Amino acid sequence: MSQIEQKVTAEETILGRHSVRQFQPGVQIPEAELNEILSLAASAPSSWNLQHWRFLVVSEQANKERLLPITYNQKQTVDASVVVVVLGDLQANLIAPTVYEQAASQIRDMMIGQINGAYNNNPALARDEAIRNASLAAMQLMLAAKAKGYDSVPMGGYDRDALVKELNIPDRYVPVMIIPIGKAAAPGRATDRLPLEQQVIRESF
Repeated sequence: MSQIEQKVTAEETILGRHSVRQFQPGVQIPEAELNEILSLAASAPSSWNLQHWRFLVVSEQANKERLLPITYNQKQTVDASVVVVVLGDLQANLIAPTVYEQAASQIRDMMIGQINGAYNNNPALARDEAIRNASLAAMQLMLAAKAKGYDSVPMGGYDRDALVKELNIPDRYVPVMIIPIGKAAAPGRATDRLPLEQQVIRESF
């Protein structure tokens, strides 16, 4: 009997995504499906379209085991299907010529000049933009995974210096977060949210 594909709305995906810390060990995400998830994540918006994120995907079990002490022995690191280290590009301005390669020469020169001027005139901008835009992609990654039937959890608890050393991450990239993705062994717990009136300020303080 053929199965009817059930369409899940964006609202259902957003509200259905909860942080999962117990994953089913041994579940493999097919390469094509993983690439779909990563492609969806990579469609996130970014300043000047510089796409500041890089996804360092760790799927080999032995390599996930190497990450276990770095993530302070959080078991989702080794039980999840893949562990995605989301990196921010501190030199994203160097990508501008490629991003604007097909643009008219006048527009290309204007945009590259604007980008390089911003990066050169504000030393803090590179890190701010790297983290800001990689975070957009990280959230989109978790939603894309959920839309494809997988669960995830954003992890900020890890030894950054040990991670950089263990995975040979170049100085150009700053680790933003680690996201294990896989099939939940136990559902994530929905957490309470502050009332909207405590979160929203209209017009001005």
